[in-house]
Amino acid sequence: MTRHSHMRLGAFLYPTGYHVAAWRHPAVPADAGVNFAHYAELARTAERGRMDFLFLPDSSAMRGDDMDALSRTAIRYVAQFEPLTLLGALAGVTERIGLTATVSSTYTEPYHIARMIASLDHISGGRAGWNLVTSQNPFEAYNFGLPEHPEHDARYARASEYAQIVKGLWDTWSDGAWLGDKDAGRFFDPDGVRPLHHSGEHFSVRGPLNMPRPPQGHPVTIQAGSSEPGRDLAASVADVVFTAQHSREQALLFAEDVRARAVKAGRDPESVVILAGVFPYVAPTRAEAEAKVERLQDLIDPHVGLALLSSELGHVDLSGCDPDGPLPDIPVSNAGRSRRDLLVRMAAEEGLTVRQLYKRVAGSRGHRQVVGTPESVADDLEDWFRSGAADGFIVMPPQLPGGLDDFVDLVLPELRRRGLFRTEYEGRTLRDHLGLERPAR
Repeated sequence: MTRHSHMRLGAFLYPTGYHVAAWRHPAVPADAGVNFAHYAELARTAERGRMDFLFLPDSSAMRGDDMDALSRTAIRYVAQFEPLTLLGALAGVTERIGLTATVSSTYTEPYHIARMIASLDHISGGRAGWNLVTSQNPFEAYNFGLPEHPEHDARYARASEYAQIVKGLWDTWSDGAWLGDKDAGRFFDPDGVRPLHHSGEHFSVRGPLNMPRPPQGHPVTIQAGSSEPGRDLAASVADVVFTAQHSREQALLFAEDVRARAVKAGRDPESVVILAGVFPYVAPTRAEAEAKVERLQDLIDPHVGLALLSSELGHVDLSGCDPDGPLPDIPVSNAGRSRRDLLVRMAAEEGLTVRQLYKRVAGSRGHRQVVGTPESVADDLEDWFRSGAADGFIVMPPQLPGGLDDFVDLVLPELRRRGLFRTEYEGRTLRDHLGLERPAR
């Protein structure tokens, strides 16, 4: 049963759209990832739809298979802005929508990120959030002086301590400590500052942060891990859990598991918002929606599809396998594990060949794909929401800007007609939108 009066909805803005071949679509700007006007248009569209937040994915490296494919006529899209810089600019062209981006705890320092996210929260008037990840892309290691990607469990141990530090730094000042009293010559109240003095296994951070406490107290924390360590991390630190689930039954089990872990971590399970990824193709008729699917599928270069599947499975070598045969045994790697497990299970349950699987991955990349009319897509989302399988969705348009336009202009009116989504923003901050309390210091 649903726990909220209406869905929470985020807009996932991979530059050209989430489909691997979206950049080749004639309606998609080829320079999307470094075109601010493109992002500004997307942000205004999502805000016009009264969506809760923008979500910017990120990676700090080209993947090895991107480099290997440079001699080919069609490769994956790789160009994109640094996301926190971009969100600072988008704060100036929006008023209410939340602004969130991916941050890697493996390849950044917590003091820098605490300061950057707090700055964004002040700049935007309380609309900031961050998606804490440990990085699935092993090629990032080579850009930060490391010979190899740290081990999976070690990355999550670091991330747990990292999140503790970031939140601790946001609390190093009380809400009223910054006085600015010119007459008395007192810029701040010394009693309102509390250095962190953190000393742990991975970090030593004194603090305090050199800026006031963020407007939201703690900007919203998102976490997307679904492995065992990932679920523990999400349950202990996340306000929003972003997950890839294919069936309502699996989604219900996931939600129950994460909330049970939250209780063990001493948290109120009702304070955790669970959002499932959804990859929608929407059109006035089912036939038109299916035509949109085929239009993008036809643009997939086979080499790119195979390389993408390889990376999603943990950067395994698929070069010698039969593309029209079954998926070979895939060992567990040091990259992300939950996506590898999901794809292996999908291939086995549906009897997919390697080619069929990479075509599926090239679109939704493991997230649930829905194809149909505004009414049928709304039916699907309503079913998940009312059953309690998800508190809402992170919408991953196949191509941009068209896929976001379709969702905002076709699906959202239908959800509103059913009383499932807001007609106007009811608050100013991202925590307001998500129904989350502002944490006390």
